[in-house]
Amino acid sequence: MSTKDIKMAEEIKLFKVKIDNISVEVEPGTTILNAARKIGGEVVPPAMCYYSKLQGSGGKCRTCLVKVSKGSDADPRPMPKLVASCRTTVMDGMEVANITSPEVLDARKGVVEFLLLNHPLDCPVCDQAGECHLQDLSYEHGADATRYEFKRRTFDKVDLGDHIKLHMTRCILCYRCVYTADQLTEKREHGILGRGDASEISTYISQSLDNDFIGNVIDVCPVGALTDQTFRFKNRVWFLKPVDAHRNCENPKCCGKTVLWMRGDEVFRVTARKDKYGEVEDFICDTCRFDKKDAKDWIIEGPRKIERNSVISQGHYVNTVKPKDPLVEVLDGRQPRLLFDIHSESKVNRPDIDLSKINGPAHSDDFKK
Repeated sequence: MSTKDIKMAEEIKLFKVKIDNISVEVEPGTTILNAARKIGGEVVPPAMCYYSKLQGSGGKCRTCLVKVSKGSDADPRPMPKLVASCRTTVMDGMEVANITSPEVLDARKGVVEFLLLNHPLDCPVCDQAGECHLQDLSYEHGADATRYEFKRRTFDKVDLGDHIKLHMTRCILCYRCVYTADQLTEKREHGILGRGDASEISTYISQSLDNDFIGNVIDVCPVGALTDQTFRFKNRVWFLKPVDAHRNCENPKCCGKTVLWMRGDEVFRVTARKDKYGEVEDFICDTCRFDKKDAKDWIIEGPRKIERNSVISQGHYVNTVKPKDPLVEVLDGRQPRLLFDIHSESKVNRPDIDLSKINGPAHSDDFKK
């Protein structure tokens, strides 16, 4: 960095913001949500549509609503309504209430109720169960029961190519997958069709999603609307062991750093690595995601750290020791013979008689000499 750049950086005045009575200094132009993420913990508002890696994301789900009780030092008036923290930038001296505001918690409860109006209660059969952001949100801020008495809208399941299954009934229209395909791939084949209650994610005239990086729409989806067909219904995430792994990918745009979801030595699925907010650290190509399902294709780095409150952490696979096989000690160091020829090993059978060629069940007459 040049002397001029250092001087310019020093001249940038940081804004002091207070969120839930906790102060933090951030650069001008920072949103309230990202300022809260610098603090961390329960101060951070939930976000179902905002994604820091995707330009233009945010402002769709309204789960990150907060109350601005003081606009700034220059204009201390509070904002008249709750604002979306992912879209509202901070001002110097701003004071924000998130979990300390009953008004925010009540509004968030209503937002969650709206998100669940048409969402099916199929968590037991959903592949996203156990790592679903909507599950966590409804557990923390949802109501005990729905007040919705009308018929829910439903859609047929659609194959978006060979690897992606769309279950539109679960979709909350967060637009993440649309932004991902628009900004990460060379062409986008899907988007939002219809308006209002008829809005849905779909492709134009049944086009297939076919691109080297299109599988990333599965990782960015906060619910189970977009799922991996190569993993669908094969296992539950809390029975699998996520391990960090990497490979030298042939695609120069792919980092090759992934998470392998394994059971024993079998790789059930491959995903990108995510941070504590559920956002992808580096996008991966479809070759790494769908085609490399053998452990020998990867250089395994070790078990991935899982948050304690996650259901995946119940596996307790970190720092475990493989139990000793007692069979070798019982056999005085000899390895057990698990496969052998019964005709040559057994002293009861006659080696010249092949049991597979006997018509019907074998009896004593077959072994008389």
